[in-house]
Amino acid sequence: MEPGNNTRISEFLLLGFSEDPELQPLIFGLFLSMYLVTVLGNLLIILATISDSHLHTPMYFFLSNLSFVDIWFISTTVPKMLVNIQTQSKAITYAGCITQMCFFFIFVELDNFLLAVMAYDRYVAICHPLHYTVIMNPRLCGLLVLVCWILSVLHALLQSLMVLRLSFCTHSEIPHFFCERNQVIRLACSDTFLNDMVMNFASVLLGGGPLTGILYSYSKIVSSIHAISSAQGRYKAFSTCASHLSVVFLFYGTGLGVYFSSAAAQSSPSSATASVMYTVVTPMLNPFIYSLRNKDVKGALRRFFGGKL
Repeated sequence: MEPGNNTRISEFLLLGFSEDPELQPLIFGLFLSMYLVTVLGNLLIILATISDSHLHTPMYFFLSNLSFVDIWFISTTVPKMLVNIQTQSKAITYAGCITQMCFFFIFVELDNFLLAVMAYDRYVAICHPLHYTVIMNPRLCGLLVLVCWILSVLHALLQSLMVLRLSFCTHSEIPHFFCERNQVIRLACSDTFLNDMVMNFASVLLGGGPLTGILYSYSKIVSSIHAISSAQGRYKAFSTCASHLSVVFLFYGTGLGVYFSSAAAQSSPSSATASVMYTVVTPMLNPFIYSLRNKDVKGALRRFFGGKL
């Protein structure tokens, strides 16, 4: 095999879910609907938190950032797939593939880090309520989000540069609906050992680190809730974490599902189907989880639209 970055192809082919022409309108309509619902739902969360002074708190500041990231997360993959279906083309340029991969890494890591930051916010609110406003001051909140962005961008650039060093020969078909990193790496005709090592190290460090922080925060939260004497007090404390916990289970559950399905079916479209839960369904459900299970958000939305009528 010939090492180096002498790429011999100018584009990849995204095979998507099915090559059956009769299914393409159904797939297009389904994903367009999910994309519009995701964008609209997350925009409503952002508008509610900005417009309502009751939601100008650290928890909703992080939530609005999560909604902003989810809009861009789904926008990284779905619009290109919709364009390809509409134009009856499977092609994505080499530069476009690397760019899509880079932005995918940015926003998936931002989701990961923001969920950890939100867990820390809930930990401080429940375990140190008297010092909450002092600890979670606006400066710290802004700094935490900035650090999330910096780490995510640096990781995405690292992964993109690692792919750029590879040589790609003749086979250019990706059995996926976007340029998923593992599927792209498998098309390389140069040695990918270093890429796999960097990816595994980053997964443990940047994936396991935030998840460990979330688990630690909730272990302390559970201990504090058990120490509350009244059942009403325990319920009130837990209810502030219910939405976040639901999103955490959804995000990491679907993410692990994608990881194991990708490992079990290295070149099968089944990994693309599993990725839908991770890249499309999760961002779509997040605003519903927070709006349906959160009285403050529902009240803010009612006041926002009531004031517009």
